[in-house]
Amino acid sequence: MLITAAFLAIAVFLLALKLLVKGDARGPMTHIGASKAMRERGIHCVESMDAIERHQLQNRKKIL
Repeated sequence: MLITAAFLAIAVFLLALKLLVKGDARGPMTHIGASKAMRERGIHCVESMDAIERHQLQNRKKIL
């Protein structure tokens, strides 16, 4: 149990040290829209895709 607690403490310390040394305290960006490969394929996050679909639906209703 003590070894596990020590290992976790070291891991947390190293992660904090990495964030401090890197200078970017926000951490890694895991949002789909931030990925260049996903943007090139036309894949967006769910909220963006939903907003696009709603906008297109509203435009279709205006035409009809």
